[in-house]
Amino acid sequence: MPKNKHMTYDERLQIEYLLKEGVSLKKIAEELGRSTSTISREIRARAIPSDKSAYGRTANRCLLRKGCIKCQLCDDKPDCTKRCAGCKLCNSLCPDFEEEVCLRLYDPPYVCNGCFDERRCTLRKSYYIHKKAHEAYREMLVESRTGANISEDELIELDNFVSPLLRRGQSVHHIAANNPDQFNVSEKTIYRYVSGNLLTAKNIDLPRVCRIKPRKSKPVQHKCPATR
Repeated sequence: MPKNKHMTYDERLQIEYLLKEGVSLKKIAEELGRSTSTISREIRARAIPSDKSAYGRTANRCLLRKGCIKCQLCDDKPDCTKRCAGCKLCNSLCPDFEEEVCLRLYDPPYVCNGCFDERRCTLRKSYYIHKKAHEAYREMLVESRTGANISEDELIELDNFVSPLLRRGQSVHHIAANNPDQFNVSEKTIYRYVSGNLLTAKNIDLPRVCRIKPRKSKPVQHKCPATR
């Protein structure tokens, strides 16, 4: 039985748990029997941004906050002697504000899950949450499958059977002709699912589709009537 190409709810739950434990993406991929690139794409595509700060700390995200000595940025508090860096209004009032972004969000694991500094960090965050990730996946699947008369389980079963054969060079017609009892959709429907990115196989896996070039239509030239 081929590996299910679509990420399941349990796999997303496992990804969240392993991220929290500080496991690397490579190890997560090995644990789930997936490629590292698949895990990386899943996390980056489904991560949820968060404006959460740190308990008891001012949400100052300015890159210059540690050495800043600015005071009295508020016009309505002329008698205030506190450094503006410790005020929650600092970032919205200071003309020199430059937001600091955590480099962890640009490199693996791309999220704050499992970060030791997460609780005391005031920078913007991003989390991988399995429930939200699966909900987003299902919504995307429903939207992309609009007009397709097939259930999610049927689509996964079709993908698991058809895509490996297409990637080995077999044509849709050959697959349908030699396996009439495996699925009850037409060849045209399979082509439509591939073009709509509903299957793991893509148009590039269909040699005939790649060879067919769009017909170029020549511009119509109107002849001017001869003058007498």
